[in-house]
Amino acid sequence: MSTLGEAITTARRALGATQEELATAAGVTQAALSRYERGMREPEGEVLSQLADALGVTEAFLKGAGSARGAMAVDAHMRKRATAKATKWRQLEARLNVYRMHVRHLMEEVSLRAQQRFPTFDPIDTDPADAARMVRMQWRMPIGPVPSVTPWVEAAGCVVLAEDFGTSRIDGLSQWVDDHPLILINRVAPIDRLRLTIGHELGHLCLHSSEVTLTMEDDANRFAAEFLMPAEVIRPQLRNLTLGRLHDLKREWGTSMQALIERAHELKAISTEKRTNLYKSLSSKGWRTKEPLSDELTPEVPKLAQSIGEAMANQGLTREEIALIAGFADPSRNTIFTPPEKRLRAL
Repeated sequence: MSTLGEAITTARRALGATQEELATAAGVTQAALSRYERGMREPEGEVLSQLADALGVTEAFLKGAGSARGAMAVDAHMRKRATAKATKWRQLEARLNVYRMHVRHLMEEVSLRAQQRFPTFDPIDTDPADAARMVRMQWRMPIGPVPSVTPWVEAAGCVVLAEDFGTSRIDGLSQWVDDHPLILINRVAPIDRLRLTIGHELGHLCLHSSEVTLTMEDDANRFAAEFLMPAEVIRPQLRNLTLGRLHDLKREWGTSMQALIERAHELKAISTEKRTNLYKSLSSKGWRTKEPLSDELTPEVPKLAQSIGEAMANQGLTREEIALIAGFADPSRNTIFTPPEKRLRAL
């Protein structure tokens, strides 16, 4: 597959469109589109323009997307449940790849001066919990709970985007955009789950920027647990847990009661029998599927993407010019600064 073919395929999958649907929208045959995507032929002139317009991107975006470091087909880190449909997570992976390239185009125009450094570690040499502690220290985060983690992540130059994934089975994805990290989160998830997802993806970005391990999901979970619930601070609070105590801790730490139970068990603050009994109590109240208090937590609101757009506007660029720089064909409907449900052009 050519780099242009990869770009067309990835942009199509990001829209959740079939070859037949894209071919119809672009005014080409499905057989021709198949050849373009497989790299057997390259669309030129009016055909490339029609494909780009149907995909909601510019011709320059399609031509340049696959030539950047880390082509459009690169795999993403993803926090998903075992029952997540493969078609859905492949679509979201493709969508993250498309956003990654849009952000890359913007970063070529904007010099992003991060307040913090985004550290990376060798997962073979560094324990995930130690990595999380070092990140907190380097970022000079408070010793205890952090009401909102998104501002800390964005202050280190990580672009966070939030949109409705259309499924509750996938929570978030992440990738590096050259020297800048990108996290995409499911904005309809409960706030406590969003916080854990951001911590999980942060763990991937810090630990797995270049190394892939068989324990990477467990590594990311351990990183997130320590990042959000530092052992030395929370351990004394996890003894003698009751449902009432879990309510108080959820409000204080911004994590789910189930995450608190797991943390307590991991830190040996409660026994396996106590852990089982607590889960039975949650189940009896229907809280295993929907916990209370999540809507009382501080929302996680990404702002860096909006700030980048405002910075470019302050330089005298119009909304249309900014969108074209990012590679969007229709500035009124397709920018990372507009509501997520309006970003992708309907085929």
